[in-house]
Amino acid sequence: MQLAFLFPGQGAQSEGYLRRLPEHARVRETLQEASDLLGEAVESYDRGPALQSTVGVQLGLLVAGVAQARALEAEGVLPDAAAGLSVGAFGAAVACGALEFADALRLVRLRARCMEDDFPRGYGMLAVSGLRQSPLEALLEQVNAGREDPRERAYLANLNGDAQFVVAGAEPQLEELLGAARAAGARQVERLAVAVPSHCPLLAHCAGELADSLRGLRLRDARLPYVANTTARALRAAGDIARDLAEGVMRPVRWNDANRLLLELGVQCVIEMPPGQTLGRMVRQLSCRVEVLVSEESSLRSLVVRAQRARSRQ
Repeated sequence: MQLAFLFPGQGAQSEGYLRRLPEHARVRETLQEASDLLGEAVESYDRGPALQSTVGVQLGLLVAGVAQARALEAEGVLPDAAAGLSVGAFGAAVACGALEFADALRLVRLRARCMEDDFPRGYGMLAVSGLRQSPLEALLEQVNAGREDPRERAYLANLNGDAQFVVAGAEPQLEELLGAARAAGARQVERLAVAVPSHCPLLAHCAGELADSLRGLRLRDARLPYVANTTARALRAAGDIARDLAEGVMRPVRWNDANRLLLELGVQCVIEMPPGQTLGRMVRQLSCRVEVLVSEESSLRSLVVRAQRARSRQ
């Protein structure tokens, strides 16, 4: 195994990210396909109110990742595995051949609407770097003390590195944790551009909605390994991938373990789909031997040349 495609999650979005996609026939086709299915121009998802909308952001991230992946594949750069963080998992499932793009669009729209409807305000996510898991969990116990209502608590949501985590939950607990983590010596603590409490038990209802919808679709066994968010295992069976896509919204993302698995599988080069550069940085923290290519930092032609060069060296 040599090359993996990585698909980012919510929080990676930035003004104009869809307009920065490469000029390529497959990109244009993907944008048009998505616009036709959704009934509106998806190019508008990277600006204005859509950047503040869970629905607009999640759909835009899916479109951007699939468009870039299709352009790369059209130029002969084919992945040996794929992984996606959070909503990026749907792009990874498309890249693995398990899920049709049109079905992914419908599922992500359902996912985002459910999240937005269930938690229209008062919730979010917080990134904490520089604390290990055990001290952070102790701080979570502290801020959750006396909170019997699950909707008034904070939860460990993303395990992105040995000392890189994301917490989801109610605003008061997130604000309390922000101060407590800084006082405990965290290197960086910041709120993410996410307005819902992803990857925690509060989203069990959304997971159920997704599971119901997935049962009505015909997923295929993946033609290449799909690395799961919830288990950090390489999956190929359609049913296993469907379960990960549904349950991923309510279970912690084991992204650090997923990256370690890719390295164990022999991945020597990763290409991070747009937008953002965060996933590439996480891989570099685990291994300096893996070549990390970031779509937003290079032209399509440069990505193709560098990926082919990396393959020839292996």
